[in-house]
Amino acid sequence: MPIYIVRLGTARREGEGPRLGTVRRPPRGVAKADFAKLDYYDVWFPNLSPSAELVQLALHAKDERAWSEFVRKFRKEMNAPDRSRELDVLATLSHHTNLSLGCYCVEERRCHRSVLRELLVERGAAVT
Repeated sequence: MPIYIVRLGTARREGEGPRLGTVRRPPRGVAKADFAKLDYYDVWFPNLSPSAELVQLALHAKDERAWSEFVRKFRKEMNAPDRSRELDVLATLSHHTNLSLGCYCVEERRCHRSVLRELLVERGAAVT
C-alpha cells in the first residue's frame, strides 16, 4: 500500500489511489470539475509544494549547485512544524492505503517531488 510519486496529467496506474496535487497552482485552462477526470489530481494539496520564491529558484536551476540550493531550501520549508506533521501523516497512511503525490514537471529528478520522495522515505513511508 505505497505512495506513488507521479507526474500529474499522466494516465493513472491501477491501484494508485487518490492523487494529491502538490503544486502551487491548478492546471491552466482546465475546468475544476475535470481535474480528476483528466488525471491531474483528486485533491489539491499545495501545502507540499515549494513557495513561489522556491518554484522560481527551481525553474532557473541550471546546474547541480543551483539545484542543491533549491533542495536545501525546500527541505527547510518542509521541516516547518505543519509541513512536517503532514508528511508524517502521509508516511503513516502509506502503510494502510494507496495514494499518489504529483507535480507537472516532466523529469522527477529536477522536480520537488523527488525531494518529497526522499522526505517520505526518511519518515518510513512505503513509496513506489
